[in-house]
Amino acid sequence: MSNFVTNPSSFRDPSGFIFTKDGELYRQVNKNFKDDFDLFISSGCYEKLVQKKWLIPHQHIQQNLTGDDDWYITLKPEPVPFISYPHEWSFDMLKDAALLTLAILRESIGHGLILKDATPYNIQWYKNSLIFIDSLSFEKYNEMMPWVAYRQFCECFLSPLLLMHYKKIPLQQLSLAWPEGIPLPLTKSLLPFRSKFSVHTYLHIHLHAGMSGPGKTNSKKSAPFSKQKMLNLVTSFETVIQKLKLPPQQSTWSAYYSEAAQRDDYLAAKKESIQQWISSNKNFKTAIDLGANDGEFSKLLAANNIDTIAVDFDPYCINNLYRFIKKEKQERLQPLIIDLSNPSAAIGVNNEERSSFIDRVKADLVVALALIHHLAIGKNIPFPKIVSMLAGMGKNVIIEFVPKTDEKIRLMLAGRKDIFSHYTGARFEEALGRYFRIKDKQEIAASGRVLYFLEKHDEPAN
Repeated sequence: MSNFVTNPSSFRDPSGFIFTKDGELYRQVNKNFKDDFDLFISSGCYEKLVQKKWLIPHQHIQQNLTGDDDWYITLKPEPVPFISYPHEWSFDMLKDAALLTLAILRESIGHGLILKDATPYNIQWYKNSLIFIDSLSFEKYNEMMPWVAYRQFCECFLSPLLLMHYKKIPLQQLSLAWPEGIPLPLTKSLLPFRSKFSVHTYLHIHLHAGMSGPGKTNSKKSAPFSKQKMLNLVTSFETVIQKLKLPPQQSTWSAYYSEAAQRDDYLAAKKESIQQWISSNKNFKTAIDLGANDGEFSKLLAANNIDTIAVDFDPYCINNLYRFIKKEKQERLQPLIIDLSNPSAAIGVNNEERSSFIDRVKADLVVALALIHHLAIGKNIPFPKIVSMLAGMGKNVIIEFVPKTDEKIRLMLAGRKDIFSHYTGARFEEALGRYFRIKDKQEIAASGRVLYFLEKHDEPAN
């Protein structure tokens, strides 16, 4: 009996599916996709895309590991360490994912193939860049058929990018509300009238929405859609997307560490303590920096050869960090937009298709600096719930406690009733003790703030 587990997100494509067996990740190619897959390999398209680092590499396994009668061949792709979703990406990350999809589409056309899917879920962050992960998205080009993924590209990529560009605000949550793409009629209704003066926006959104609404059918026989027409379509998309941008703004937290650096020796002392702790623990290979802001400490972790996921609820901070990573070619950082008071939930069919953020995160080290007071006081989340969340993410934690005498907390409490009598260092340590033991504890300069270095118990204390 074959002992394998099908990935819960891999069921929509009849061409094959992803599964795990003995802890290893595989992809099965089914018989009905044999001709398209063989062309993908023999045409040189696969080799070219891997060479450009646009497509995840895979090995061919000539063994039916599932025992499935539909089996044609087994692939063993290089595993992606952490899976993220489009609603967790910054504007520029989604924009680059759209441009990568178009670049891959253009390359595949040159090999007599075309993408049958154009969803951002086919793209992941891998070794400091975006990469396409679905080897079964390529099929033979048919000039008698229009591009089957045209609408999908418009709704999944173009719609959210255009809305953020014209509204001048981050709208990542729209991609969570419509994970299969923002409906074109909705996008059309939300865009300003002046967007119609862009010929590409008018064609791909306004005209497209009008021609494909409910009850609209095309009774005419499909006209030949040559490769040149398809390349013109790609160029049209590239032209409009390259011009889109999210205007930079000074958000509430975007200058946090610039201001913190002016507080005596606070920032330098904090960096020194953290550097000391991670230097004495060489087994830290992965980390997650919660409330990373502009990535000041994420960069410190990365500089110590620790693969780090930097998360913050502020989309401007994360977009700035993404731009820094691109510019500096920083290999060990991955930025994500995550609100820890409402992290990404499990979504999709049976709430299994896309895993929750908490379930996906497993790191050697969890870092939570200048964060707890925002959750405990800003969001009214009790210490035990915060600590429980941290315990589910990793075995070791570096965490900062900000006392109520701190200026930042006094500002947070200004104009509201102080109902946080439980917010004390003693109660905080009591909550920590349920899951962790304190390996070290240091006050940061003369700030009154305290850094803790924690190690998780094998079992939670009663």
